[in-house]
Amino acid sequence: MLNWTRLLNQKRRKDKFKKEQQSHTANGRFEIERDYDRILFSAPTRRLADKTQVFPLDKNDSVRTRLTHSHEVATLARSIGLRLVYENENIFKGVEDSQFLQRSVPALLAAIGLVHDLGNPPFGHQGEYAIRDWYKRNVDKVFGGGAEDATDFLNFDGNAQTVRLVSRLQILNDHFGLNLTYATLAALLKYPVPSSAVSENGWKKAGYFKSEEKMIEEVWEETGLSVGVRHPLTYIMEACDDIAYSVLDAEDTVKKGLASYYDLLRYLDKNCADDEVSLHVLGLARQSSSEFEKGSLSPQELNDCSMQMFRVHAITAMVKSVVEKFSQLCDGFLSGDQVFKGIISISGSARLCKALKAFDMDYGFKHKSVLELELRGNNYIKETMDMLWVGIHGKLSGEGESETPFGKYVYSRISESYRRIFSDEGNMLSVPYREAQLLADAISGMTDSYLISLYEELKPLYDRHCC
Repeated sequence: MLNWTRLLNQKRRKDKFKKEQQSHTANGRFEIERDYDRILFSAPTRRLADKTQVFPLDKNDSVRTRLTHSHEVATLARSIGLRLVYENENIFKGVEDSQFLQRSVPALLAAIGLVHDLGNPPFGHQGEYAIRDWYKRNVDKVFGGGAEDATDFLNFDGNAQTVRLVSRLQILNDHFGLNLTYATLAALLKYPVPSSAVSENGWKKAGYFKSEEKMIEEVWEETGLSVGVRHPLTYIMEACDDIAYSVLDAEDTVKKGLASYYDLLRYLDKNCADDEVSLHVLGLARQSSSEFEKGSLSPQELNDCSMQMFRVHAITAMVKSVVEKFSQLCDGFLSGDQVFKGIISISGSARLCKALKAFDMDYGFKHKSVLELELRGNNYIKETMDMLWVGIHGKLSGEGESETPFGKYVYSRISESYRRIFSDEGNMLSVPYREAQLLADAISGMTDSYLISLYEELKPLYDRHCC
């Protein structure tokens, strides 16, 4: 049986090696509150400003990037946390300090909302597909038949890279990364299983790599969790991601002119005609548009204002359904129950969320302009991986093309901290795994524009190297 006292564990991994434990109200804040600040001020968070959410390399500043998306997820998660601790405090059984609860739960939810996409590579989910496909095509060259070493990379996922990024790759002067609390580390783990435990009827993705397995086991020991059991608050972060993805990506689709607000209404009328929540949102949205029509707005202004109010009504309805469903299921989560498809899928707003995602796909993601840029991104990633591999493969033994002038140069273009972890004598993973991981670390850490810039820098040198 899980309990909230352990699930909200404020200790940090680094504390184990200190002679004196630091105060849990340092500088007037609880330790969990400090995690959000550590994430916000980290370099990978800033890089999200130049990473694709839906529309690659978009020149419209009002269209969302990964950074704006992450801030929106964090804000939604924090607002749900506030409602839970003030309206349904009884679900947090065993936590006697109301002040700690009221400050720490919203802060933790904001932190995992902000961090949830930190490990995503350039060009969004297309980047993940490109990385997996590169390893699949080069599996023999990279792993030499070592199937176990290949699994993490053939199933490469930004969620697992996020865990690695915050716990290992953000080097200060030790091996603890951002040194987040056990509570935050546990709650940001979206899929609480390794690659070997991925299941069609269970968790569909791996949540961490083999390189972070011992750290995750330590987190579980401190929080009472275990393999396959998700931290209850992770469900809220996931639901907020679903809300942002469904509603706000639809707003971007309309803002880019790929569809109109009225296209969206017709789509929902057709697909949600008998859904109570959808009809409620549509009614409020139409009422708002009617008010706008009385003004002297241009057609474009009317379209934009109406879409903004649809966003407000849709988010309000979906947040309400998440608060209700989480409150109903909370005791079950403490008993170990799991909802593999997320709580939005079984909430009152399930139909609305599903229809909005379908609208995003039909009008946004499948648009010719988006597919063309995704293809370009796919090619940039794979060809850059080809070039970086020359500098990585054989580097630990000082052999092969890694010792050529191009190999040495391309290796020097990889983050120094990533290279330090790769060459660390205490790294006991196999050489093929370490080489594959350095390549994944390097690519996933790049922004869209940096990847293109590096590709254009290296390509002429690579062509001459291959001649």
